[in-house]
Amino acid sequence: MRVKTFDELYAELQAKSAFPDATGNTRRLLDAGVHEIGKKLVEEAAEAWMAAEHEGRERTAEEIAQLLYHAQVLMLASGVKLHDVYERL
Repeated sequence: MRVKTFDELYAELQAKSAFPDATGNTRRLLDAGVHEIGKKLVEEAAEAWMAAEHEGRERTAEEIAQLLYHAQVLMLASGVKLHDVYERL
């Protein structure tokens, strides 16, 4: 199984965001706006925390992957580039 990197995910989501008539979860989230994406991000953060507390390593990794996805969608909706984040790490 090929593993997708953080940078590759961002590039994929950026490409999806370029098509306003596209369908799918990424487009739906972008159309809903920053507020809705933020609510989803908070939800995913809580799910990652609960998985880490109670559900084990594999489930925690799945939830963190969802958290990272939603963080990147929020980045796109807010005009934040990977470089902007990397400068602050």
